[in-house]
Amino acid sequence: MKILLVEDEISLVETISHYLKEEGYLCEIATDYNMAIEKIGVYEYDCILVDITLPHGSGLDVVDSYKRHEHNGGIIIISAKNSVDDKIKGLELGADDYLTKPFHLHELNTRIKSLHRRLNFSGERLIKLKDIVIDPDAKSVTVNDTMVPLTKKEYEILLFFIQNPKRVLSKGSIAEHLWGDHMDVADSYDFIYSQIKNVRKKINSKSSFNYFHAVYGVGYKFLDQ
Repeated sequence: MKILLVEDEISLVETISHYLKEEGYLCEIATDYNMAIEKIGVYEYDCILVDITLPHGSGLDVVDSYKRHEHNGGIIIISAKNSVDDKIKGLELGADDYLTKPFHLHELNTRIKSLHRRLNFSGERLIKLKDIVIDPDAKSVTVNDTMVPLTKKEYEILLFFIQNPKRVLSKGSIAEHLWGDHMDVADSYDFIYSQIKNVRKKINSKSSFNYFHAVYGVGYKFLDQ
């Protein structure tokens, strides 16, 4: 899951981003209003965490801009301002949740997972698609009741495809989802091809259904029948 953390308090940025990365999230950072607006104008995120009080602008304006871009990701406001008016305004602008500082990181993680399930998988704890069952908490995958061991990147690719059924995903969009600002760590898209090939082989070995389809010259499509 790809998250944008919009927060200017450096110590808190380091604490939250380190925790989220340890939990397996891809976490990008914006430390002021202008940086946040630039990032949401270019990239897609599964969830953004936004502080209200930011240098050069308001986090509420970030929420408003994010919704006007018609992004599908969730929004959680994280703020030391425990104001009813701020909560109401944030929710009216399109935020999904509001968490008052200080908070426990485990609670933040729980809310992120709950929001992600609600937005993408009808709130179900387990993600089920034909003979595939994914447990996001355990990051486990079974096909026809048989455990399928996947690497971290393979798991992220499978989840990304399941979130985008019947949509053609380019290699560039897959790379951007997996690495975000650090896309340059993938020297070429050959790595993407290799990862998808591995996921497809592992899933197909346990399933009678062909989930993955290459779209020549463009990318890949999932569940095309």
